Amino acid sequence: MAVNLDKEAYYRRIKRLYSNWKKGEDEFGKVDAIVVSVGVDEEIVYAKSTAIQTWLFGYELTDTIMVFCDTKIIFLASKKKVDFLKQVAITKGNENANGVPPITLLTREKNESNKGNFDKMIEAIRGSKEGKTVGVFSKDKFPGEYMKSWNDTITAEGLEKVDISAVVAYTMAVKEDGELNLMKKAAAITSEVYSKFFKERVMEIVDADEKVRHSKLAESVEKAIEEKKYLGGADPSTVEMCYPPIIQSGGNYSLKFSVVSDKNHMHFGAITCAMGIRYKSYCSNLVRTLMVDPPQEMQDNYNFLLQVEEELLKQLKHGVKISDAYNAVLEHVKKEKSDLVAKLTKNLGFAMGIEFREGSLVLNAKNQYKLKKGMVLSISLGFADLVNKDGKKEEQKKYALFIGDTIQINEEEAATVLTPVKKKIKNVGIFLKNDDEDDDEEDGDDAEELLGKGARSAALLADRTRNEMTAEEKRRAHQKELANHLNEEAKRRLTEQKGEQQIQKARKSNVSYKNVSQMPREKEIREMKIFIDKKYETVVMPVFGIATPFHIATIKNISMSVEGDYTYLRINFYVPGSSLGRQEGNIFPNPDATFVKEITYRASNLKAPGDTSVPSTNLQNAFRIIKEVQKRYKTREAEEKEKEGIVKQDSLVINLNRSNPKLKDLYIRPNIAQKRMQGSLEAHTNGFRFTSVRGDKVDILYNNIKHAIFQPCDGEMIIVLHFHLKNAIMFGKRRHTDVQFYTEVGEITTDLGKHQHMHDRDDLYAEQMEREMRHKLKSAFKNFIEKVETLTKEELEFEVPFRDLGFQGAPYRSTCLLQPTSGSLVNTTEWPPFVVTLDEVELVHFERVQFHLKNFDVVIVYKDYNKKVTMINAVPVNSLDPIKEWLNSCDIKYTEGVQSLNWTKIMKTIVDDPEGFFEQGGWSFLDPESEGSGAEEDSESEIEDETFNPSADEEEEEEEDSDEDYSDETEDSDYSASVGSEEESGKDWDELEEEARKADKESHYEDTEETANANNKKRKVRPSSHAPSKKKRRS
Repeated sequence: MAVNLDKEAYYRRIKRLYSNWKKGEDEFGKVDAIVVSVGVDEEIVYAKSTAIQTWLFGYELTDTIMVFCDTKIIFLASKKKVDFLKQVAITKGNENANGVPPITLLTREKNESNKGNFDKMIEAIRGSKEGKTVGVFSKDKFPGEYMKSWNDTITAEGLEKVDISAVVAYTMAVKEDGELNLMKKAAAITSEVYSKFFKERVMEIVDADEKVRHSKLAESVEKAIEEKKYLGGADPSTVEMCYPPIIQSGGNYSLKFSVVSDKNHMHFGAITCAMGIRYKSYCSNLVRTLMVDPPQEMQDNYNFLLQVEEELLKQLKHGVKISDAYNAVLEHVKKEKSDLVAKLTKNLGFAMGIEFREGSLVLNAKNQYKLKKGMVLSISLGFADLVNKDGKKEEQKKYALFIGDTIQINEEEAATVLTPVKKKIKNVGIFLKNDDEDDDEEDGDDAEELLGKGARSAALLADRTRNEMTAEEKRRAHQKELANHLNEEAKRRLTEQKGEQQIQKARKSNVSYKNVSQMPREKEIREMKIFIDKKYETVVMPVFGIATPFHIATIKNISMSVEGDYTYLRINFYVPGSSLGRQEGNIFPNPDATFVKEITYRASNLKAPGDTSVPSTNLQNAFRIIKEVQKRYKTREAEEKEKEGIVKQDSLVINLNRSNPKLKDLYIRPNIAQKRMQGSLEAHTNGFRFTSVRGDKVDILYNNIKHAIFQPCDGEMIIVLHFHLKNAIMFGKRRHTDVQFYTEVGEITTDLGKHQHMHDRDDLYAEQMEREMRHKLKSAFKNFIEKVETLTKEELEFEVPFRDLGFQGAPYRSTCLLQPTSGSLVNTTEWPPFVVTLDEVELVHFERVQFHLKNFDVVIVYKDYNKKVTMINAVPVNSLDPIKEWLNSCDIKYTEGVQSLNWTKIMKTIVDDPEGFFEQGGWSFLDPESEGSGAEEDSESEIEDETFNPSADEEEEEEEDSDEDYSDETEDSDYSASVGSEEESGKDWDELEEEARKADKESHYEDTEETANANNKKRKVRPSSHAPSKKKRRS
């Protein structure tokens, strides 16, 4: 099969080479001809001669000599290569070949001398310009008689050689779009291999405390690129390492790319890793430092190194001199941390392309070349020989920090990073130590040295067992600390907020007419009929013979009925004491004024002689028009109410760059229109824009996003990007604080009419297709997220729910899977979505936690006590311990109880008298294990009198509880206290049974002994005054 050559790329690039040569800048001005000779040498990986061949033809052509003269080009090669080069030599009919010197192809002779061909080429060189100097790549020296005889011929002719490596490199440094795409792909593969293989492998090694040599780990990385799963769909045959991966740790660091990984074992401190992957001959590079339990000083130095890289990226722009960019970064380091100037790497990177390192375009203080748009650089900067003051062992005392990325130079903006692997301290730090382990560290180290790894494993096992035994105690101790801190913090916050009374907004007074002149002069008014003025939304009614206007807002409802020969129209008005709806509040500007409650009009259905119409027609028309006006008014009011409190957003800054991160074929929730529509989500400079197929636009600004959540499709039927906003936005005439974009994965509905066997080919194929689709969607969404995080410089970070920590619950009507993220508790797959910000949570209370119940309720109380508490019902009881563990790890106080509480009253009590609430112990009344339970019982029962409602029914929370309920409940609490105190004194089961029987007789609730014994373990708690006693008897 013939190998194709990209003719258009060849013509473009040869024109660029000749154009720069004719300008005569630098060494180009000194040469009369250019000679590129390539021999055979397996050991040479990077050479300028092979690079220019790859650049022009897409392939390396061994044993080929190319001579570029002023007016012609000569290629000397074997017969096969000559046939390949004929594709560009024959230019007939190709417009792009215009201006390109004609090509002469010479076929290499079988004997080694090739004297005839050499003479032709020397003759061409002599005829090019002055014919005295030839441009060569002086560093490229290929072995073999063929190359030696050609070099001897040039020397014998007395031609002067000039090294043109730097100027040719500068010509090739600016990449075309096709080259940039290849380099982006190479950078993406490098990022994938680092994230999915190397970083995961290091985590495993640290976690399992393995001893692995640097060289072995480097070899495993080289093997990983043979596996397709790390290559993002690329063909493994097109992928190779730019250089063997360099992994260093344990005090021995050399921040260069010419070193190799040594055979020392990896030390769990600062671990530097450099790796570069080449895709279709184009290179990329990535450097990261992973830190295991880094001390604070190391973290500070690393954060400063990130700042230095940011400064470098800002400096690297089109037209900037390389030395100026280097010096600007050096000045930044001198200004911020002058002691680190000597530790900084001597150069900060280099240009990269087909060759990994372009020696003439190194980022240092001496380089005078200017950067150009389209150049791709490998930047790498680090601090070497840093001292760790906390280090005790030799390998801990010294460390180095090294980071690097593949970047692309832009016109005016800062350089674009093509390797978007996260590098903040939270992404590269591995934190293992617990506070209580620090004291035993030295003993553990000595034991390891004396007894080896086996003893250490045994010690670790014993330590782990001991920790498991005390985990509950540790949790309780931590919760106790949180309780003290919680009350102090809440008291301080409420004291500060005191005086900031919320002013209740008075209901808008709707005036029909500001003066008499605006009153309509219609015929109906003169005839004492009802007239509706649509312009002013007013109903003009005759009252005692006077036309009286009533604004439509004053009318509550109207009704019309026909009785016999008469039609009745009844109009009811809003008055103080009538319900205006829960949200509107019963507020009138002048509540002491006299109000009309209702008016009824009667008209005959019989047409009198001489009348043009039936009298009741006026009432019928009035009824219809009032309904219409009322509907229009209410719709407008609802829209205005939605807009109330909407914070004006900044305008979206559109980025016209076509390479913006973009996701297509997404649905939006809530819907813009009645029917759901597909559209695309695109990231711009300061926000996202969703554009539907109909052309509707929804803008979400980055600075208005409180939580950006990515819900993968693992175990779900949809894949979701969810945005929980700080301030609501308006679209579809409604305000929304939660907006999500999703696409369906597989079939949400199943055709039950299919009677196929599960192993049928069609079903297996469909399953395979769905798996592939899931993987494809997941990759597309992840790629979008990484690009957005890079675009926003990680100011916007997407949270991914931890499915392993998820639990079932019903925050609304249906049960769903609630999953924690790093900063919230969410469910985004069901609608409406559920998002709770953990930073806003004051405490979490578990209700109905009892032995015989299969589930319990979770109540989330917010730091803003005016905000309604959030209830999550029907959480399975086996999720209780995992939820406690999770909340404890998030430093959130939790409590539990057997009753359901009336939280509306509790929160009102706190807000009305915060000082009194905290004087009585604050939130400790929820904690059954609070200190001094006997002494505080009275104060707790007082709060219960005010706040507790034993009914679990939410609808009853709105109603006032009778005094009888409260007195019963007080008795319950006193009784449970007495049983509790007796139980604590250590009485056995029989004694407690006997006491319970006596108590039942005294309270006139006698049970027979047979029933008591039979149902001893089957009793259920009932909302009677003896529920607590039965609970105690079971415990």
